[in-house]
Amino acid sequence: MAHPVYLVDDDDAVRQALMLLLSTVGIEAQGFADPQRFLAQRGRLAPGCLVLDIRMPQVSGLKLQQQLVDEGLDWPVIIMSGHGDIEACRKAFRQGAVDYLSKPIDEQDLIDAIQKAQDMLSARLRRQAELSELRSLLQALTPRERQILDRVAAGYTSREIAEGLGLSVRTVESHRAAIGAKLGTTSQVEMSRLWLEGQGLLSAGARREA
Repeated sequence: MAHPVYLVDDDDAVRQALMLLLSTVGIEAQGFADPQRFLAQRGRLAPGCLVLDIRMPQVSGLKLQQQLVDEGLDWPVIIMSGHGDIEACRKAFRQGAVDYLSKPIDEQDLIDAIQKAQDMLSARLRRQAELSELRSLLQALTPRERQILDRVAAGYTSREIAEGLGLSVRTVESHRAAIGAKLGTTSQVEMSRLWLEGQGLLSAGARREA
């Protein structure tokens, strides 16, 4: 399993036992006695999966989960509980929990839940990398190339684009060739897909720069 597991539980015995269990199956685990200690370290932690006890002093596992959701941190979360609280279970899943496990924790159930969380995190990180690469590709386009690509995505032909922008067809074709080289494809369908998918990324980047 490539990603670390962050175990937040105020019960020292439970926390240590689960960390030992995970180490025996090759899972890198780091324990925290309370949510505050995890939050203090979060900025220095690699992306990972969270295993949270639902009942802790001051900040519960559900409150920590909600805080992370509000902050846009989409690391997968597994909730543990020593109490059969159906409403808490529902809330955990509404907030995106991967699983809700009852104490005493069944070892195989925990390992299976962590495997699922690992797979989810890997998929999310791959998607983030793909979107980051797409943003870089689109930002490499000149304003004129973006203008032309926008019309390509709208289904206009090179002649229609040339007429609309007051350019020669040859100039438009030259720009389209440059766009294709930068995006790594000459397919109109693929160029259109990349442009349409990237509109939100470019808008978000412009808002951050502003």
